[in-house]
Amino acid sequence: MTTRARRRPSFGSPDLRLPDDLRGPLLQHLADLRQRYLQRGWGGSTGFGQRPALLVIDLALFWTDAQQQIGSSLDSVLHAARRVLRAARKAKIPVFFSTYDYDPAEPPSPHSRKLKLALKPGDQDLFKLDPRLKHRPGEKVIRKKYASCFKGTNFHEMLAALGVDTLIVTGISTSHCVYATCRDATDSFHVIVPREAVGERCELMHEVFLHDIGMDLADVLPAEEVIAYLARRRVGKCTRTSLHAY
Repeated sequence: MTTRARRRPSFGSPDLRLPDDLRGPLLQHLADLRQRYLQRGWGGSTGFGQRPALLVIDLALFWTDAQQQIGSSLDSVLHAARRVLRAARKAKIPVFFSTYDYDPAEPPSPHSRKLKLALKPGDQDLFKLDPRLKHRPGEKVIRKKYASCFKGTNFHEMLAALGVDTLIVTGISTSHCVYATCRDATDSFHVIVPREAVGERCELMHEVFLHDIGMDLADVLPAEEVIAYLARRRVGKCTRTSLHAY
């Protein structure tokens, strides 16, 4: 376990971080667990396919503004996601974003009692993408009601129509929308998660769910490795940016 791995994360909510004396033992335990899973045949690499797309999950103001109810400091995650996004745009692969489809007139569900959002009519703008992403008109925004970008949307159909076989997943939060999306994607796509480009408010949840994603659902790779892969694709055959012509 390196000294760097024991440092406090650069993202999240300060009050939801691990106690400093628990961080090292927890990360070491997860590293040990990984080796035990590998010995049992879990955690193999799926690798990249031939036709990738990038998904940026929920990097909207409601989450990236630490002053919001469930927002937190996510600048480092957003910075890493932007780097992957720049590489994806240069490689001219399809790019998708997601955000919550907030509607104040939506009837409550039983789950509404689990998280009581302090939202009111007029707060729809909080679910706009963070302007630092510099969203482009040709990049589809998926507005979803559920954690997974696939549930209740036509995301799978869009990917299938484009012939996509690899989904690069960035954004937030690791334990909720990122995890749920990877869970739904893994049976149809090679799923790649750039480690530095995902995160959330709670350090413990991030580490545990990222471990599970890496063991069962996706290849969790350094962002630099994903960026290098996309850079190599720039000289490949896929040069069209339209979601309708890939």
